[in-house]
Amino acid sequence: MRLGVLDVGSNTVHLLLVDAHIGAKPEPFASHKRPLSLVRHLDDDGAITREGQDELLGFIDEAARFAARHRAQDLLSFCTSALREAANGEEVLARVAEETEVELMELSGAQESATTFFAARRWRGWSAGHILNLDIGGGSFEMAYGQDELPSTALSVPLGAGRLTRDLLPDDPPSKTQIKELKAYVREEIGAARREFPTLDANTEVLATSKTFRSLARMTGAAPSAAGPYVRRTLAHKDLKALVKKLGPMTAAQRAQLPGVSEMRSRQVFAGAVAAEAAMRAFEIEELQICPWALREGLILRRLDSLILDQAVEIPQAPGVGHVDLRRELVTPRGSGLASARAAVEHARG
Repeated sequence: MRLGVLDVGSNTVHLLLVDAHIGAKPEPFASHKRPLSLVRHLDDDGAITREGQDELLGFIDEAARFAARHRAQDLLSFCTSALREAANGEEVLARVAEETEVELMELSGAQESATTFFAARRWRGWSAGHILNLDIGGGSFEMAYGQDELPSTALSVPLGAGRLTRDLLPDDPPSKTQIKELKAYVREEIGAARREFPTLDANTEVLATSKTFRSLARMTGAAPSAAGPYVRRTLAHKDLKALVKKLGPMTAAQRAQLPGVSEMRSRQVFAGAVAAEAAMRAFEIEELQICPWALREGLILRRLDSLILDQAVEIPQAPGVGHVDLRRELVTPRGSGLASARAAVEHARG
């Protein structure tokens, strides 16, 4: 079946269409996105302006028509911190539903973290034991840890690259005082989050998702995106420390000339690097691996899992296999979909 995932993030609004089948890896079919920094459309009270709302609604309507034109059979639509934390977020969600007939799911920070972890686990497979997954978005920084498909600990902290830039780095390039205050604030927030996690053993695999981490890895020598998703990409702490020092005094225009940095993200990549470096230092991570799957893929995989429970699914006959009713054969103790993420997080908090 063809699934559409509409992601309203802090920097872009992105529609991804995939051909997905139970038991198979989701394959990208088409992508349609537009830069839209909702944090730049906030008024003094933290509400999304009418102009920002109009831009958002225009693209959502455009995305829905794009999905219909390409015969998507299902459309999952969600929003994260950009709308979750806006002063008029509920009002904007209601307006979207009324004027576009698209209902956006509002994911909590813990749900976002848990679902991203789920995607990373599926990508890495069971050859990995415990996994720590880090994801830096525009508005928040998600961290999750566990050994199952859903994490035992899942947190979201307000350390998104766009948010930090807007709140603490108003100048371009930032002043030394601004950089010092940014680093102090990030260290304090990361330190508090770190105390919620257990000590990592030597066999814990550290993964990182999100455009921020991919850009940081690219700037320190990882393969470009054109090399495909199966190339192993890593980010070393020692290289990231050197990169932070390099990026600090640069202007946004200068950063945009570096490999892996788009003009749209050039201002906020430094704040993202500071947050990433602080997390690697706090967790004592020497090197992490970039994972190409993240929140969108997690939602797709959860949707496929829910289909197994909703209907009897036949596996094509093969020698020694025959037909199997997966609805009867599979057992999912914690349920499926976002309810699983909620249950996992509540279990961890308990």
